[in-house]
Amino acid sequence: MTEPAEVPSEAERHDPGARTGSPGGAAGRQPGRGPSLLARAADALPRSVSGRAGIVGAVVSGLLILAIMLGSRLLHDFDSALLPYAVATVFLAFGVAYRYTVWISAPGARRLFEKGWGSLFSAENFRRAPTALPKMAATYLGFQKFLGARSHARWAAHQLIFWGCVLAALITFPLTWGWFTFTSGSGSGPGYEMRVWGFKILGFDSLDFVGWVLFHGLDLAAVLVIPGASYFLWRRMKDRGAITGQRFAYDMVPLLALIIISVTGLLLTFSSIFLHGGGYEFLAVLHMVSVVFTLIYIPFGKFFHIVQRPAAVGMQLFKYTGRQDDEVFACRRCEEPIDTGPYVENLRATMRDLDLRFDEWAEYCPRCKRVLRGNAYLTQVKKGFK
Repeated sequence: MTEPAEVPSEAERHDPGARTGSPGGAAGRQPGRGPSLLARAADALPRSVSGRAGIVGAVVSGLLILAIMLGSRLLHDFDSALLPYAVATVFLAFGVAYRYTVWISAPGARRLFEKGWGSLFSAENFRRAPTALPKMAATYLGFQKFLGARSHARWAAHQLIFWGCVLAALITFPLTWGWFTFTSGSGSGPGYEMRVWGFKILGFDSLDFVGWVLFHGLDLAAVLVIPGASYFLWRRMKDRGAITGQRFAYDMVPLLALIIISVTGLLLTFSSIFLHGGGYEFLAVLHMVSVVFTLIYIPFGKFFHIVQRPAAVGMQLFKYTGRQDDEVFACRRCEEPIDTGPYVENLRATMRDLDLRFDEWAEYCPRCKRVLRGNAYLTQVKKGFK
């Protein structure tokens, strides 16, 4: 008859490494079989959110420096006079990557990030609704129709700022990085060639309409930005609702920065055309300082919503595809539709991650939430109130 296995001692039960033949013990380890390189690299990463965000920011800024080197043909097309702008864009890349990593580390933002970008790159969503993504990108990113529901004037002003900044970015960033250049065979025009990464794209005369638009694209952007930013600045000083919750550094500084950049840019053109370069150096320094300050400020101020907005587009696509399946969730009290089933479940999961302990309230419409809160107040807090 087989004898029963020997019962391990108390010390052996608390020390897995002391067991003979155990994978964790000394006898269980095989020479040359350590942790994988990927596992060791993962263990070497910082545990804190700020540490991981710093690494991501350093990697992104390093990639941008490499792109500047390659795009300018090893700095052959790089203009040294634009060096402060290029350095500011590197800091901008670091700040955006750092702040974005910190942002998506929170449970709610992480779910928004995963669901939003998952919907954006979902092949199934593209097959079911191939035109949904372009329409939502145009609606939420391009024309921002959600602002029109609040105020037509605010929508128009925001559109002026948005398209002016987009035009300025499309011109300034590649030009600063040396990715495209304007060259003239005579050195002073009027015939110019536009080259991208060293390749000729088109030739134009700076005196005709197309050439004038190409040379004054930043001036056109400034003309768009100034009225839009001025409207919001006026509203911040006159509208009682805006005054109540505004903060100078968060709400006023971005508008002032946009106006200063636009005005100094226009004054540079005015100086070169009408003043024969009078005061140009001072205006150039003032314009450079304002641009550099704004680029560094973007990741840590109100302009960061520019980076967050694409995730909102993905979330809208996530809700839209849920509606296509008729997965509309009804309020548990009045049975009025709230939102899509996947969206409500995603909201409940986020509230559970945050340990809020009232995630079931996501299954009620706003009106029923107010009624339930009122009833709870009467029954629990003011029991004798009639």
